[in-house]
Amino acid sequence: MLLAVSAPAATPETLARTHAGDGAFTPSDWLVFATVSGIWGASFLFIAIGLDSLEPGVITLMRVGLGAATLALMPGKVRIERADRPRLVAVSVLWVAIPFTLFPLAEQRINSAVTGLLNGATPMFAALFAATLFGRRTSGPQLLGVLVGFAGIVLISLPSLGEGSTEALGVVLVLGATVCYGLATNLVAPLQGKYGSQAVMGKMLALATIWTLPFGIAGLDGSRFELGPVAAIAVLGIVGTGLAFLLMGGLVGRVGPTRATFITYCMPPVSLALGVVFQGDHVAALALVGVVLAVSGAVLAGRRAG
Repeated sequence: MLLAVSAPAATPETLARTHAGDGAFTPSDWLVFATVSGIWGASFLFIAIGLDSLEPGVITLMRVGLGAATLALMPGKVRIERADRPRLVAVSVLWVAIPFTLFPLAEQRINSAVTGLLNGATPMFAALFAATLFGRRTSGPQLLGVLVGFAGIVLISLPSLGEGSTEALGVVLVLGATVCYGLATNLVAPLQGKYGSQAVMGKMLALATIWTLPFGIAGLDGSRFELGPVAAIAVLGIVGTGLAFLLMGGLVGRVGPTRATFITYCMPPVSLALGVVFQGDHVAALALVGVVLAVSGAVLAGRRAG
């Protein structure tokens, strides 16, 4: 079932459609969309649980390493051509190594609900990079969407920024991660279309394991390997990273990078609900207004260019 989402080698026509982001959502795409939204929306809660006894570097290394091991166990190997390897390395850094390092560091400063809300900026950055760096046409509504989305992110950020430098740093770290996500989803689309989701995601996570290894080793001394936190990060690595990245990679290849990142529409409500229920997180009313603006901006920014 999971392997079915891996795209076959793309024809010139399908590659053109992928670069334009014109792939229509099918019922199976919507199922993938909902599944990954739920998994990744819960990831911020799992990180918060992990931080009860594990250092951020250990959380990142466990998450990435278990995700890589999960995909390595699946059958089917594809060789990445030499010309495409620099792009693969860039994606491993931008989509995994940097953001997965930043999120646990951020959640030491802001709660999991706010972290999930700020992650809603991803479609805005994906659309912005698509227009400015990858030559995709941008219509008036798309430009308006970027501005509206930016206003939403400002409103989400303001309550935390007003709490002092510690929470402000947490906001900056999360926004840095979403910028990386926005760029990475544009970079990965042609790779996924050419080689399929499993090959690209597996190699990407394997490379990211190498990049995050020093940070993970450095965090071993300050970590206590208790059952609950370790189990939470194990689920995050195997399901939330290995299997979810496989599904997401297939979706990017079929519907385009900007519209695939609409998964973050559903992630903020999931992270908010789980954070409030299980962690007692508090979210300011102003931030909730910002979520509405951020999602509205992402809808506009993700429209097909006219």
